[in-house]
Amino acid sequence: MDDFPNFSVKNYDDVRNDIRSGDILLCSGNSIFSNMIKTATQSVWSHVAFILRLDIIDRIMVLESVESIGVRAVPLSSYARDYNGTGAGYPGRIMIARHNQLQQKNIPDLSKTAVDRLGYPYNPEECARIAARISANSIGLKTSCPDVQTGREFICSEYAELCFKSVGITVDYNPMGFIAPADFARCKEVSGLFYIQTGASTPVSINSMREHIPA
Repeated sequence: MDDFPNFSVKNYDDVRNDIRSGDILLCSGNSIFSNMIKTATQSVWSHVAFILRLDIIDRIMVLESVESIGVRAVPLSSYARDYNGTGAGYPGRIMIARHNQLQQKNIPDLSKTAVDRLGYPYNPEECARIAARISANSIGLKTSCPDVQTGREFICSEYAELCFKSVGITVDYNPMGFIAPADFARCKEVSGLFYIQTGASTPVSINSMREHIPA
């Protein structure tokens, strides 16, 4: 799924009942860091999060780590209609996917790991390390193995990986030594389901992005 799969775009209200706890949210954003990640990983995906249904209050939440904020939970409906209080949906494309090995009986443990880290900060130092690896890779230098995570600061993919790993589900790191949203999309056990309508313009495809990727 390095490019956008040919799935239908659904209205959030129409698919709300089909979304499960543990489903994966893959996003293609347009910020500077998002574009850097997409270019480095040769993929359209720049952000990853996952879903937790709270049916007792009739809410579907996104658990994620985002720049300048850290680990948080927001309603999935805000991605569709009012992202970060802007009055508009997420400025990019969003897709719901599912890990085929995740069992619903493991959702409580997954949720505990996720909720216990709410409020933990974003990891700007890891962003700098990723940028350094990308730069080294672009000029043919070897990059190091993944750094040992502190478990207290996260970029989006580190947070998602930690939570899934807590229930025995692993996602392989990419060759440059960091876990990226594309690694979730490429995981053979992850299947895309559909896009959610946001009203945002379609992001640039991977085919046009490759023109700017160093050989």
